[in-house]
Amino acid sequence: MGNKWRKVKLALGMNLCVYGPRNHVADNDDDYDSLPPPPPSQRRSDAALLSPPCDWTSVPATPATASNRLRLSKSLSRSSSKKTCSICLASMRRGDGQAIFTAECSHSFHFQCIASNVKHGNQICPVCRAKWKEIPFQGPTDRARNNNDEFMTVLRRLPPPRSNSARNPAPTFQSPEPSIFNDDESLDRKIDSTNTTFSVKTPSDNLNHGRKVNIKTYTEVSTVVKSRKLDSFTVLLHLKAPASHSQTPRAPVDLVTVLDISGSMAGTKLALLKRAMGFVIQNLGPNDRLAVIAFSSTARRLFPLRRMSETGRQQALQAVNSLVANGGTNIAEGLRKGAKVMEDRREKNPVSSIILLSDGQDTYTITQNRPNYEMLLPLSVRPNESSTFKIPVHAFGFGGDHDASSMHSISEASGGTFSFIETEGIIQDAFAQCIGGLLSVVVKDLRLGIECVGPTVYIGSLKAGSYHNRVMPDRRTGSIDVGDLYADEERDFLVSVNVPVEETSILKVSCVYTDPVTKEFVKLEGEEVRIERNNDVAKISIEVDRQQNRIRAAEAMVTARALAENGDLAGAVSALESFRKVLSETASARSGDRLCASLEAEVKEMEERMASRHVYEASGRAYILSGLSSHSWQRATARGDSTDGSSLVQAYQTPSMVEMVTRSQASLLGSPSGQRLLRPMWSSFGSQPKPR
Repeated sequence: MGNKWRKVKLALGMNLCVYGPRNHVADNDDDYDSLPPPPPSQRRSDAALLSPPCDWTSVPATPATASNRLRLSKSLSRSSSKKTCSICLASMRRGDGQAIFTAECSHSFHFQCIASNVKHGNQICPVCRAKWKEIPFQGPTDRARNNNDEFMTVLRRLPPPRSNSARNPAPTFQSPEPSIFNDDESLDRKIDSTNTTFSVKTPSDNLNHGRKVNIKTYTEVSTVVKSRKLDSFTVLLHLKAPASHSQTPRAPVDLVTVLDISGSMAGTKLALLKRAMGFVIQNLGPNDRLAVIAFSSTARRLFPLRRMSETGRQQALQAVNSLVANGGTNIAEGLRKGAKVMEDRREKNPVSSIILLSDGQDTYTITQNRPNYEMLLPLSVRPNESSTFKIPVHAFGFGGDHDASSMHSISEASGGTFSFIETEGIIQDAFAQCIGGLLSVVVKDLRLGIECVGPTVYIGSLKAGSYHNRVMPDRRTGSIDVGDLYADEERDFLVSVNVPVEETSILKVSCVYTDPVTKEFVKLEGEEVRIERNNDVAKISIEVDRQQNRIRAAEAMVTARALAENGDLAGAVSALESFRKVLSETASARSGDRLCASLEAEVKEMEERMASRHVYEASGRAYILSGLSSHSWQRATARGDSTDGSSLVQAYQTPSMVEMVTRSQASLLGSPSGQRLLRPMWSSFGSQPKPR
């Protein structure tokens, strides 16, 4: 045994990292202890993750210092504050059969992970961004092979990078890209693990009451005088999706992330993006598939559409950690590549979505004089008359320099949402909220039907926000295309009808949709909407009044934004103030309704973000557009502190979203760098009521 340890020390003195057999690692622990720790100047804390990239000055590569920089670590207790590989997030322990590479900046990784990172062209530390002069390269020595020795060399010194490498960084993408993206990994419908499976067979009780959409209707008043005729009578149509259960399978997802890696993303932003992507990857199931598109001046598919098995996760993490920021911002090309992945795939999971993140403005497609944002979105993901719902793009504007108008237009046209990540540290929470919804889809392609019952009853209008709706020429029937619903998600639509004298029967409501797990087509009939005719005092419906306030709020936001874009900030603030005054006098607001309190807080925040032109350009526009996206789709978006548990601006969050955000914040608390980004009040998450 002593002879083998002499070989190890000799290899260390030659600046080589070696791999030790699992059955002898525990022997002679004192040999580990004899290795001195690295000097303080070479140790980097986890906080380096949030620091801008620096050109750390390296110590001359003498044999003595080299043995400190590249050494076998005893459970990694001296070289890192964590016992996990920062690339694959798996544990690094003695005797687990994997070689460990400790870089000159003192951060340690599985050799296989870091070698793959370098293979993608990245020669800087994924944690602290230090530039390495010695790069891991796999090449076993002939001596080890010939002697059948259990130790093999896994590191070879490479020439230092050229002096102009900082100006011309190594390209991130090395492997050739196919012309057709039909290399997606095949779906596996045989795996049967809780909450992550896709099952073709349908249990007999799968469509019981607990798995059906719930339809309710409310009239604006409880009774109407018998002899009275109403020209505009409002009926609220309320839908609620079934809840998700831990014992039932969920629909797997095909997710394509389109990520901005332009030069403005360098440093903290890119480090936080990698961490957020790591969270997404770790929370996808083995039947979910992920592809990664990276764009700057051009775009490239960094990672093909692969199932997130253990192997798939490790490969995805390695690909994401190889990202290097440089170049311009070509959002259109990034979306084109993302849409192509969806178009060319051979198989499809029940749920498909694209996540787009950018911190800049497209300088290749959009002209500033007369911007046409529709040019950014490929035709293949746009809804049309034949297929109302295609692939939603959930857009995330990162920081204060992104083009909020283009990001909102992309999401609005595709049926997705727009989130404003104002504080860089909440990017992971924003992603968590989004995938919390995507991983809980329980209803596909829902269409709501409306039919007048009374022979002289006609539909006056439908108020459905951004949802495509239509009223037939005879005004007797109408429909609303609702699309996909997350578990426990709710939708509210207002229908205006005329009510003739003495008429009591008004509407019939029905809906059709597909169960994404069983693939079964479901048709539900709601109860007939009737009104009572008597001389009693009419009672105002709080439910209808609440939704009328939501629609008024969205209309006030549209008006205020139009005024602000034309330079009339005072008029914009006045429009918002007028709405708040009307809101305070409504029955639902006086009753202490949660949604009304949320609207009050949100609109007041918008007024403050219109204090000056500079403030509006920096954050006001994005905040308003994210709010409009949320209220028009009735779906949660991230803006301001909306992901914080103590925030009043928390409308439309579902239990699945809350659970995923809580998981994200708990994971951030586990790292010193994350603790500085989180407010201590996060622990109250879930204690506040979630307003509708």
